[in-house]
Amino acid sequence: MKRSFVLAAFALLVLWAPAQAAGISGLYVEARTCDVWTGPCFANADFNLGGKHAVMAWKIEKGTFEDVALDGLGVVAVVSASDTLGLDQTGPARAVLIVDEKATAAQRDALVRLAQRQAGDLLKTIVAVESARVQLNLCECKEGGCAEMIAGKALIKTRCIDAKHDKACGNESAYYPPLAHNVKAQPAAAVEHGYRGTGLNLTWREFDRRGAYLGTFNIK
Repeated sequence: MKRSFVLAAFALLVLWAPAQAAGISGLYVEARTCDVWTGPCFANADFNLGGKHAVMAWKIEKGTFEDVALDGLGVVAVVSASDTLGLDQTGPARAVLIVDEKATAAQRDALVRLAQRQAGDLLKTIVAVESARVQLNLCECKEGGCAEMIAGKALIKTRCIDAKHDKACGNESAYYPPLAHNVKAQPAAAVEHGYRGTGLNLTWREFDRRGAYLGTFNIK
């Protein structure tokens, strides 16, 4: 009787273990048209005047989302919002998604849903879904803030924040949090970032702004 009970419990444990271990993780980078490593005075000057556009990118290293394997694939969101992308985003936003060209139909749908889960209301209104090669590579640098992301007409290049060179008011910090959920990221400087597509009826290109985040995401 005891032996049968132990075998049954072991079988349940084996069945349960993969479900517990399921998840998805990878690299994350974003850049927006306002400073995120900044002081309150600079943030207040931008509020509802600038900082309404952003590019967000996820590169999956391994894992599944909604039972679809996404290893090695990427997805990018290009966002145009009515309000400054700061502490709270309450106004409407529109987005174009760029999905990895290597994705199957099922993977494409899963990547869209993954991005929507990560970005919440920012991706509530998707005006177009495009297909392109998604590249997100880390570059060697001392502080770990250097990366390059290219996906279709969207681009982000980052470098480490230099606490001396990038300081303006002396009260800088990671004033605005990352736009995505479930990320562990550090502020970085956007050497260059922008979008040249037609999906949002606008384009932008910026240089050397303290407006990026670089790190990882992990969904259990």
